[in-house]
Amino acid sequence: KWTEVADRCFQRRYSALDVSAGVVLGADGALVIDTLGSRREAERLRADLRRLGVRREPRWVVNTHAHFDHCFGNDVFARSAELWGHVSVPHDLARTDREALAEEFPDWASDVRTATIAPPDRLVDHAAVINLGDRVVKLHHLGRGHTAGDLVIFVPDARCVYAGDLVEESGPPAYGADSFPLEWPVTLIQLLNLPFDALVPGHGKAVDRDFVVRQAGQLALIAQRIKDLHAAGRTAAEALATDGWPYRAAVLAEAVRRGFTHLE
Repeated sequence: KWTEVADRCFQRRYSALDVSAGVVLGADGALVIDTLGSRREAERLRADLRRLGVRREPRWVVNTHAHFDHCFGNDVFARSAELWGHVSVPHDLARTDREALAEEFPDWASDVRTATIAPPDRLVDHAAVINLGDRVVKLHHLGRGHTAGDLVIFVPDARCVYAGDLVEESGPPAYGADSFPLEWPVTLIQLLNLPFDALVPGHGKAVDRDFVVRQAGQLALIAQRIKDLHAAGRTAAEALATDGWPYRAAVLAEAVRRGFTHLE
């Protein structure tokens, strides 16, 4: 079901990958945050918007980043909505390895192979504002972390933030081959400078500021251990085998590899 996490700010979690979609309602229409991982999932999202009471097509869609589970449904909304995203997203989408995705997510194989990718064309470098009529929504690129193009959606009057995969609740932060483990903690500190009370993560239930503070601390510990172990002359494999990490080694393999690569 839709959950109203703040005034006219909604979240709906989908069982496939526990990915979240968001909606912010204004006098002039609805703004949708992320369109899920396929056309069929996006059509379901469209039907769910009707159940929320959104009768007109959304006027704005914002992609939090370029990963397929958050934006491969764009095509469903492209004819009626402005598509917003970070400046890096079109390039990253063009480089998407569909076959690798199909192998990693076999339940989605047909979808990712055949999806019509509709990249955003309203591109944000550092910040932008969308006027919904009786309220504004602010888009911020606060730095690199989960990807190079993580976009934060801030609703000032509701003190609500949609953070995409910069924050994860239903699992540990996802360090992928396009993540920036040494910069991610600093980006979350910038996020904490925004005056929010509720935050919708890319996966999992809405959280408060204290949750984000704790996760930022864990990411900072990971970044510092990567730096210290690299300076001590350890290899990435040796570093990963040491004790003291806040998450299990399987979660951190890519973080350590990427961190060592960046330091080198």
